[in-house]
Amino acid sequence: MALKNKVILVTGGTGSFGQKFTEIVLKEHNPKVIRIFSRGEFLQDQMSQKFGKEDRLRFFIGDVRDRERVYRAMQGVDIVVHAAALKQVPICEYNPIEAKRTNIDGAMNIVDAAIDCGVHKTIAISSDKAVHPVNLYGATKLVMEKIVVQSNVYAGTDDIRFSCVRYGNVVGSRGSVVPLFMQQAKTGVVTITDERMTRFWITLEEGVRFVINCLERMRGGEIFIPRIPSMKVTDVADVIAPGAARRIIGIRPGEKLHEALLTDDEIRHTYELDDCYIVEPEFHFWQNDHLMQNRVCSPGFKYSSDSNTRWLTREEFKQMVNNL
Repeated sequence: MALKNKVILVTGGTGSFGQKFTEIVLKEHNPKVIRIFSRGEFLQDQMSQKFGKEDRLRFFIGDVRDRERVYRAMQGVDIVVHAAALKQVPICEYNPIEAKRTNIDGAMNIVDAAIDCGVHKTIAISSDKAVHPVNLYGATKLVMEKIVVQSNVYAGTDDIRFSCVRYGNVVGSRGSVVPLFMQQAKTGVVTITDERMTRFWITLEEGVRFVINCLERMRGGEIFIPRIPSMKVTDVADVIAPGAARRIIGIRPGEKLHEALLTDDEIRHTYELDDCYIVEPEFHFWQNDHLMQNRVCSPGFKYSSDSNTRWLTREEFKQMVNNL
């Protein structure tokens, strides 16, 4: 097992992903230590209380922008899960340099430290916003992906590898429309930006288990994309706030009508597996025998939330929400 008896560092570890990842890995994978790396002492204290007297858990105050602190936290680490980021689209637009410092410079610090400290596997969490980005957050995630993937070049023949995971909206996570609709349901009116809008959906647990699976099979340079269902935002609203009136407010700046998880150009070097798509690096100088035995996506294939072949029913989505 990839995580058994390993020292794991989770950046942004007090976030919704980090906490669920920690819960599942401690319960099912018997790591030696999980180090939680984040900026906020209050959230770390809350997380510490949540997990009680768990002696395999460590907490590091720090920021991925702080190169020296990243190096300190990464000493003796076997696996890094890089989930730290500035994620709110309007906040990134209003603070563009700060978004760049966290999402891009922070990724560079993670890569440099992982190479210099001999970390065997680093996997970074990306977003569908990185595909054809229309906002700064998406653009920083695109650059982050490029940095992480091509950093395998610097690792050379050493047992040090980097990959990414890219997926869609997480049900109930911070910034998700689900908590917003839950709040609005109390008023009897929900706000919809555009009634045609569609989104990919994945649960937090599904996202975590997918990342763990990718840590098991990564060879370096892949972008792993799960095969996940879509749903119309109007159906999401109807599940969470049945009977509520809709107020159409128009699509917001930096927002897309539909989301994509693959670009047209990536299709040429994307492989299809039963549970996911794997984007192979176009420039894989460090390795020449990746996934040729798997199915290449057919020309003209499109993986976007409006053309998806798998759609959530209202009952399925309701079950997702009830399990939060």
